[in-house]
Amino acid sequence: MDITNLSEKTFIAIIDEADSFDEILSEQFEMLCNQCEDEKDFINKALDLAKGLLTYDDDELDELYLGEPPAKTDFHHALKRIVENIEGL
Repeated sequence: MDITNLSEKTFIAIIDEADSFDEILSEQFEMLCNQCEDEKDFINKALDLAKGLLTYDDDELDELYLGEPPAKTDFHHALKRIVENIEGL
C-alpha cells in the first residue's frame, strides 16, 4: 500500500510521530507501509515493528543508524509514543 493511502489519523499517529524523532525511524515505518495490503495490516505490523525496535540492543541500534545511533532512552521514548498512538487508533 502506498503511504498516501493512509488515513490522516494513522499517518499522524505513526509516520508523523516517527518523523518527529528522525528520518531513519520514519523510513522504517514508511518501508513497512509499502509491504502492507491495507491500513489495518499496516497498523498491526507497525505495532509489531515498534515493539520489536524497543528490544534492539546497542549493536542492532548502531547498525540501524549506520554507526551514529541516538541516545537509547530518546529512541525508546519515541517508540513508546508510537506504540501509545497505535493503541489509541
